[in-house]
Amino acid sequence: MPFRWILEIECWVLDIQKRVLMGDKKDYVIYSEEDICGIRKASQAAAQVRERLPSMVRPGMSTKEIDNIAAAFIHSMGGVSAFLGYRGYPGIICISLNDEIVHGIGRADRILKEGDLVSLDIGVNVGGFIGDTAVSFVLGGTNDPDTLRLLDFTKKALDEGIRAAVPGNYVRNISEAVEKIAKSAKLGIVREYCGHGCGACLHDPPEIPNYVTANRGPQLRPGMVLAIEPMLNLGTSRVITDSDGWTVRTSDGKLSAHFEHMVLMTKSEPEILTWLK
Repeated sequence: MPFRWILEIECWVLDIQKRVLMGDKKDYVIYSEEDICGIRKASQAAAQVRERLPSMVRPGMSTKEIDNIAAAFIHSMGGVSAFLGYRGYPGIICISLNDEIVHGIGRADRILKEGDLVSLDIGVNVGGFIGDTAVSFVLGGTNDPDTLRLLDFTKKALDEGIRAAVPGNYVRNISEAVEKIAKSAKLGIVREYCGHGCGACLHDPPEIPNYVTANRGPQLRPGMVLAIEPMLNLGTSRVITDSDGWTVRTSDGKLSAHFEHMVLMTKSEPEILTWLK
């Protein structure tokens, strides 16, 4: 049996075990202190990759080269990719350029150039626990006001979403905070992809949309671990998927940005697990 199938089966079994322990509460996961220690370690490993990798990216590199560097970083910290083989994904991390929103695959023929907007989505598995984080930047920097607006307000949307992640609030409060910032900057909000719970599996409940829905979601409680990840576009919110079955891009060809942190719900302020310590 392929290794990736074994991992998916293990996650499926673990999810059923969690649901049994939660009784009828099937819309969120509460982690133990022991599990949280493992999640912290994996989150810091992912944060290390996120902080180190952008400085290694140069014009003329292929996205496959970036993927290979990420693999070496992850291995050096005693981890493995949380993405490789997940539902068949073929890459170590997700590398999305310009109008690509998420799930870009490292390719030898995809060459970076000065001025490209690069989004790196990084998932690391250390000891069976997951760290998941993302960052976007322009290779070589930019003075373009629209690109700066996109990057600044996507990052601000993440910050405001995290600020809303306090006990007593609901998932919808996070969604509302992100949406408010996106609308204030007149940015398109990707609706097909969203944040999620994360910890022992890459995708735990609940889902965390970046826009307000009719469902307020579960109330936020200490012990929940959430991956909050705004994906915002300079133009339309509509997306298309490439023929590779993975790479998602804006339907109008305009730029997209993606930032992500994992946070632990505490009795007071959220702890940002993927903030490099």
